[in-house]
Amino acid sequence: MNRILSILTLGLLSLLFLSACKEEVIIDPTQPSGAFTASRTGTFIAQNATGSAGMASLGTDEDGAQFLKLGSDFTTNFATGTVTVYLSKGQTYTADPANGNPSLRLLGVTRKAGEQYFKLETAVGADFTHVILWCASANVPFGYAPLN
Repeated sequence: MNRILSILTLGLLSLLFLSACKEEVIIDPTQPSGAFTASRTGTFIAQNATGSAGMASLGTDEDGAQFLKLGSDFTTNFATGTVTVYLSKGQTYTADPANGNPSLRLLGVTRKAGEQYFKLETAVGADFTHVILWCASANVPFGYAPLN
């Protein structure tokens, strides 16, 4: 009887040990699930001596979610701390708050150079042709990338 109890106890302890050592997988919904496939890409053109450069890509992940990706070569001037990223129907930032900014789609703020993703909550059509970098604190464009 002691031997059976010892075997059961050892089995239970082994199960507890294995489950305690199991690595927890955290899914980040702001990142693509699986491979990211670009459908349109463009290279940033700097404006106002900001040094904006690198690639931008619009595409989908394996689940069909749409993302904008700034490439590993992305850089701009972060002297003001942040730069706002928009999808636009043209290369010029044109705010139109009275009409809900139908030609602009705010994606988010970037504070660093290098690769990063912006998940689009609703997909954009082919009429959104540019990525715009806008610095609200300085009220100037930092650059744009035409998406082809």
